[in-house]
Amino acid sequence: MSAGKNTDFYQALRYKRGVFKSTSLELIGEEPLLIRIDKKPYSVVMRTPGEEIFHVAGFCLGEGIVDSPDDFLSIGYCKDDDPNVIDIWLKSERQEKIHDLLERRGFVSQTSCGICGKEMIKDLYQILTPAENGFEVEINRVFDCVNKLSENQNYYQTTRGSHAAIIFDNNLRMASFAEDVGRHNALDKAIGKAFMNKKLLKASILVLSSRISYELIQKAARARLPIIISNSRPTTLAVEMGRALNMTLAFPVKGSELVIVCGEERIVKAEL
Repeated sequence: MSAGKNTDFYQALRYKRGVFKSTSLELIGEEPLLIRIDKKPYSVVMRTPGEEIFHVAGFCLGEGIVDSPDDFLSIGYCKDDDPNVIDIWLKSERQEKIHDLLERRGFVSQTSCGICGKEMIKDLYQILTPAENGFEVEINRVFDCVNKLSENQNYYQTTRGSHAAIIFDNNLRMASFAEDVGRHNALDKAIGKAFMNKKLLKASILVLSSRISYELIQKAARARLPIIISNSRPTTLAVEMGRALNMTLAFPVKGSELVIVCGEERIVKAEL
């Protein structure tokens, strides 16, 4: 990561005015953060590294774990100074007051110190199958798919508050579309429609209204979708996962440009 910036640089391919050129791309960081309360894992959240104590304090307030800063006996990094693990100790009277809430703790995928993006990629690689090669799409058709996303959005046109996901098959016919207030929900719905309608086996391209993050890579990989196009840059962890799973990640710029972060062999120029 860049010092103090929580970003990193990646080599990518930029398509502009009919020409592919190599370019350096700065992407925002993404790492898992384990939150432990009174020695017990409570939740793992994804975030950009930095200000972890403030992050967790706000999380605890939103979850109802605390009502006041005085409810914390202490809050800080774990004893090994791991920046990806925060330990919280609550005052005894607060523990008693929210006992039921603590028993309903959130999903935890990692319970030890040392949690990091590299370990997550390694673990996921064991349960996810890398995308197969062979499918190619002309770059002009990629822009057609991107335009189809906004054409199908209804809620966003009136509320400006929704996310969307659209899936295309090998022939670039729309296999499914979904819109939701949550970007994860939109993707789950789109994948679910294609899955239940038995169209997922021939699906090849996913277009998202949101950025590509680790969770969305995981969902797309499970659905065997080799190409993801998003309306904004992916995170660093998403790129690392995309590369490890042989996926193609790209995003449009200014309407007529496309930046391909990895898997560039699947996107080709139109034949003259």
